[in-house]
Amino acid sequence: MLRKIYDWLMSLAASRHAAIALAAVSFAESSFFPIPPDLLLAPMVLARPQRAFAYAALCTAASVIGGLLGYAIGVFLAPVAHQILALFGHPQGQQEFQAWFARYGLWIILIKGLTPIPYKLVTITAGLARFDLFTFVWASIVTRGARFFLTATLLKYFGPAIRAEVERRIALYATLAVVALVAIVVAL
Repeated sequence: MLRKIYDWLMSLAASRHAAIALAAVSFAESSFFPIPPDLLLAPMVLARPQRAFAYAALCTAASVIGGLLGYAIGVFLAPVAHQILALFGHPQGQQEFQAWFARYGLWIILIKGLTPIPYKLVTITAGLARFDLFTFVWASIVTRGARFFLTATLLKYFGPAIRAEVERRIALYATLAVVALVAIVVAL
């Protein structure tokens, strides 16, 4: 099963629809979708390393634009934002997040934008907290760009070796990814 999913991602990454799919996933992940764009960015860079930085730029731009939708959800659709926060384990989170953003807003965006923690939590709560929109946008560009360009750079230059290792031990790496994801969810 893992091999089929991996092969499907690799075939999608090499298809003519890859850039559209990457932009759509990057946009959606920043506001409501649970799957990170890295799962598509990585095989796309592996399939076409000469386009690595173009893919990273596309991923960054779509993620920041999607982040603006997440911000708008927080500002204009507070009941929906509260449901999303409850879904992610923060049912009474508005006051907590407002206090965090008042004190650490820029650092929350810069640090959490680099991590695998769902970015939609940052974008929606920034809107709920009415965090400064200009700071939100430039910090999102910096942090999301750093994340996606780092991924693209590593895979462009070390991709063939990484790909061979992943293909050789796909079950092990999938298990480690699931364990890491569960650990992150439990920690949150």
